[in-house]
Formats: sequence, C-alpha cells, structure tokens
Amino acid sequence: MTEPAPTTVKVDIWSDVACPWCYVGKRRLETALGRLAETGTGPRVEIEYHSFELSPDTPVDFEGSAVDFLAGHKGMPHDQVEQMLGQMTTLAAAEGLAFDFDAVHQTKTLTAHELLHHAKAHGKQLEMKERLLKAYFEDGRHVGRADELADLAAEVGLDRDEVAAALADHRYADAVQADIDQARAYGINGVPFFVVDGRYGISGAQDPAVFVQAIEQAAAEVAAA
Repeated sequence: MTEPAPTTVKVDIWSDVACPWCYVGKRRLETALGRLAETGTGPRVEIEYHSFELSPDTPVDFEGSAVDFLAGHKGMPHDQVEQMLGQMTTLAAAEGLAFDFDAVHQTKTLTAHELLHHAKAHGKQLEMKERLLKAYFEDGRHVGRADELADLAAEVGLDRDEVAAALADHRYADAVQADIDQARAYGINGVPFFVVDGRYGISGAQDPAVFVQAIEQAAAEVAAA
C-alpha cells in the first residue's frame, strides 16, 4: 500500500533586501523547516518571496553610511543608531550571519525586487534572495545598480545578459507593484511578514517554534479538509 503524498503548505513572505530582520527571519524560518524535516512526517513547504520597499524614497546612490541614513530616517542620534546596529549585528551572529553595517551601500531596492521576479520566473528565486541579502549585509555590494545585480544573478546561475535586458526594460515592474498592493490589502506595514497557507499571518522574525506551530496547524487543517 503506497503512503499518501505529504501535505503541501505554502508560505508567502513579504520582505525587503535592505531589511536586517528579513535576513534574520529567513534564517529562523529555515531553522523551523529543518526541525519539521527531522520529524520525517512534516508537510512539504513551498516558499515564495514578495516585494516590499521599506524606504521607497531612498536614492539609488545614497551619500553617507548606514548610520547616517538611519539617523535621518528615524530621527535618532548617531550614537543611538550605532548602538542599535551593534545589537543587530550580535543578534544576527546568533543566526550565523556576519553583518557588516560599515560596508553597507544604502540604496533603493526596487530594481532588486524586479530581479527577484525574474529569478522566480526562472526557478531561482530562493537562491537569488539569499545572494542579495548576503551581498547587501555581509559583502558590501551595491544592490541598487543594474550591472551589479546582473553580476550577482550570474553567480546563482541566471543568464547575465537576460537579466540585464529584463532590468533595462522593467518588464517585472508591474509584478513588483502587485506584490506591494497585496501587502497593502493585507494591512502589512512592515517586514518580514509571513502568510502561512493563506490562513495565518506572522509578523516579524519570530522564534522558529512559532513557524513550526503555524505550519503544522495549517497542514493539519489542509489534511482534514
């Protein structure tokens, strides 16, 4: 007698490339998925990322450091921002991430979101999302420039020329806007925001146990339907 196919649970994630909590939340979700896999009976989980711009008014080439940007954006003193970023770096390190805010190029992320849609169309969205977050927070790469984005895309196996063409003609601009509109319809004001099987919304980089519980609950409801 063949065993029934595992239940599939979809997790939709609204996220920005320039969002440190989005990178931490990605790692915590991955930890949760690892725990589910260890049981041998967990559902199959499908992940899809959606676009969200935390600071749409940021120029592509912001003149100044991450501290300068956040001090202006949040209206906080520089020393308080430096302390906040230090705490964020320590927190990220606990998830295996090596944040380097001194090297960050603060930039507008709209074009990076167009790249993520191109990557999704070619089956490489998860790899591209990881590469962009690492490029921004750890490697000091400029993720607002199309040529740099095309280089990063080539690193995950996408055709560089195709990427350059897609970014030049903005063919995914409507898809990015549709994601942003959906976030607004859901009432999402900040990211990361996770929607589990269209049933449960999880705001922020929660403990892995929160993701495990939501995914298991959604899987049980799907199976019982």
